[in-house]
Amino acid sequence: MEKRLLMSKTTIVPGGVWSAAPTPFTASMQIDTDAIARMVEHHARLGVQGFFLAGTNGEGPWMPDAQRDLLVRTVVDCVNGRYPVAVQVTDNSSARILANMHSAKACGADIAIIAPPYFFFNPTPKNIVSLYLDAIHESPLPVGIYDRGKNGSVVVPNEAIKAIYADKHVIMIKDSSADMDRMQIALAAKKKRPGLCLLNGWEFNCVEYLTAGYDGLLLGGGVFNGFLANQIMAAVAAGKVAKANKIQQRMNRIMYDVYGGKKIACWLAGEKKLLVDMGIFSTWKNYPNYPLTKSCANAITRVLEKDADALLP
Repeated sequence: MEKRLLMSKTTIVPGGVWSAAPTPFTASMQIDTDAIARMVEHHARLGVQGFFLAGTNGEGPWMPDAQRDLLVRTVVDCVNGRYPVAVQVTDNSSARILANMHSAKACGADIAIIAPPYFFFNPTPKNIVSLYLDAIHESPLPVGIYDRGKNGSVVVPNEAIKAIYADKHVIMIKDSSADMDRMQIALAAKKKRPGLCLLNGWEFNCVEYLTAGYDGLLLGGGVFNGFLANQIMAAVAAGKVAKANKIQQRMNRIMYDVYGGKKIACWLAGEKKLLVDMGIFSTWKNYPNYPLTKSCANAITRVLEKDADALLP
């Protein structure tokens, strides 16, 4: 089905709460299209404003291209124009990024998101900027940037980030750097280009970013904490920062229980097990083979009992 694109290369991206959605798999590690349909409707119930597919939480770096394409097509069909759909297109050269961008467009995506490459020789600031800008300027889709800060094998230095954010074709940023210097770079870019949409991806610290001027949140846990994230945004917008911090504390407790404590020992397995128990996913299978410990499974059971009002509003 040909889907009407929600935005042109210059359209402003809506803020609000976005989900860096997990990818549901069957027991044989195939894309679970039935679970995708349930996941999309569950996001709608939580008040999520947009989807980011095949990112880190969505296992894009691990899945084959054919699975990524099926994931995108299925989500696009289920969303049916209600929300923008962004897809991570990261790769190790501009040519490969562009190929991924064209595939994303063919599958109906609205935005292409570039994160740092997985593997890159001679990563000088000049070469990194060229990698990004060559792809950005030839992209068939509007472009967003996923900043992982120092949390990756290739670190994009501050001077390179400044140059990338300054490009007029960049319309949104997912800032998961957890770095206050990077926050200031993003805010400075937005001051020059007010239409640039800034989304915080550091889900344990939403309030500070929102009060600083970010437009919303793009959260790996959005599939289960999206309702609370919307409450945080509403409290900050109303000037009730103390209330927002209290909701953040609750959200953090839930995330630590789901992810396997502060060491995030269960991460994807824990998140997917929660979705299994909520009747959305059929398995907690994941490519990086995160385990599901007994303590994590018990914590998820407790969360479902204690926090059903937020998880299933």
